[in-house]
Amino acid sequence: MANVRVLVVDDSAAMRALFCDILDNAKGVTVCGTAKNADDAREQLEKLKPDVLTLDVEMPGKSGMEFLEEVMETRPMPVIMLSSITQAGTGTARRALELGAVHCFPKPLHTSREEFDATVRQLGDIVLKAAAGELTPGGEDAGSGESGTRYRSDGRIVVLACGAAGIESARQVLAAYDAACPPTIVLFDADPAVVENAVRAMRHSLPCQLGDAVDGVSLEAGKVWLAHDPTRHVVVEAGAPPRLRLVDRDPVNGCRPSADLLLGSLARSGLLALGGLLTGSGADGVRGLAILAETQGKVFVQRPADYAPRDRYDAVRAHGFEHADLRQEAIADWVLEHTNANTE
Repeated sequence: MANVRVLVVDDSAAMRALFCDILDNAKGVTVCGTAKNADDAREQLEKLKPDVLTLDVEMPGKSGMEFLEEVMETRPMPVIMLSSITQAGTGTARRALELGAVHCFPKPLHTSREEFDATVRQLGDIVLKAAAGELTPGGEDAGSGESGTRYRSDGRIVVLACGAAGIESARQVLAAYDAACPPTIVLFDADPAVVENAVRAMRHSLPCQLGDAVDGVSLEAGKVWLAHDPTRHVVVEAGAPPRLRLVDRDPVNGCRPSADLLLGSLARSGLLALGGLLTGSGADGVRGLAILAETQGKVFVQRPADYAPRDRYDAVRAHGFEHADLRQEAIADWVLEHTNANTE
């Protein structure tokens, strides 16, 4: 029997090489070609006619999710999504399956010999099943967690404040969201160019509804508002429904928009709230998080990686208020668990 032929699509040369190595080591599988973007992949699909396509979620130009839609419309075939944000249960995974992918497989975070061999077996088996028609589009139940309970927002407003080092963490939280996500505000404190690039990438790869923070908008479940305008502050105004307000005011402790101002306004609103500080330089947001904790809001701080700035983390710990201390990989589950109306 001929080997299953796979086309690997990823904008990272390192990831293309890694997955080629993994798949070429899988029994019954051969990599017939690679592509670095959607345009390249379109040509390779026509030329090589592979049995299975592996596709990265995030690529420059047309994103993996957008190209997945194109493939399903023009040349339906088994597609396996590969990304750090397509673990089963995330909103990105659910959206990919809805669009026609047969499986979502996480990119390896480590490449030890044991982990490499395990990935060879797992991904190889998935590719063989996909080629044999044993995996059908949308057939994987990526929407059910271990508890089997679906998510329903309890109306709690979520505020995430991040510096440049916390942008990836914010993205991973939003990747776990879908159309039922809690009303969320993400505040960025980083170089505008860095933030603009990150926001642009999020718009193309995330399944939840994203919008720039605008004055007077209602804070409702199913929407995420991105606060990254360095000329205006963002605050929460109580009401039915509560609203987002933009404020013309001098920087607060050198920051605009200020996480302290936003979190403090949320605490004073009396609304159900959850606030978190993701990794970043400086101590903006620590005082606001303390105020929110004092008003019974649920709060957390991200435990920084070894190479990341510790300013906010150390400042929160020094302040002494009660909070959850979370590693990056635990944040999304914690946020969804503590905003889920279906959680007993």
